[in-house]
Amino acid sequence: MRIIAGKHRGRVLKEFKGRDIRPTADRAKEAVFNILQTEIYGADFLDLFSGTGNMGLEALSRGANSAVLVDSSKESVAIMQFNADLIKENSEVVCQDALTYVLSTRKKFDIIFLDPPYNIDATPVLNAIAENKILTDGGKVIYEHSEDFKVGEIGGLEHLSTRKYGVAHFEFYGERK
Repeated sequence: MRIIAGKHRGRVLKEFKGRDIRPTADRAKEAVFNILQTEIYGADFLDLFSGTGNMGLEALSRGANSAVLVDSSKESVAIMQFNADLIKENSEVVCQDALTYVLSTRKKFDIIFLDPPYNIDATPVLNAIAENKILTDGGKVIYEHSEDFKVGEIGGLEHLSTRKYGVAHFEFYGERK
């Protein structure tokens, strides 16, 4: 796993041993960031269920202002911190459940990325993002999931589009107007 573009392009990131953790594939990551290319520079990025910090650190490499990397696993947090220290950018690593973080934060984010394990329904987290109003005006939420998720409107979020790359599906949401 590596950073694929920006000022840290080619930097190899530490990852988990084995196949229990499924980081976003490079092809899918590149496609998502191509969609966000005009919105990433200067953005505040929230990476929920962050795992290795892969997506948040990619955002920083591409010019995001800051990234908050959130995961409830102590092993994930240790790997995220190691990877964040490699690139020395404006990141914050948080060991907390995604829902708890979303409900307790006072920060607002331009881009929020969720990549929970495929057996976890992140609908409560999506609803909490809208209810707690942590998405900036014009911001985007991207939810990576398996094909089992039934796409629909979420609380105060409007479904914008669906993209599929391999087994990964990406739902793009924006704030409902």
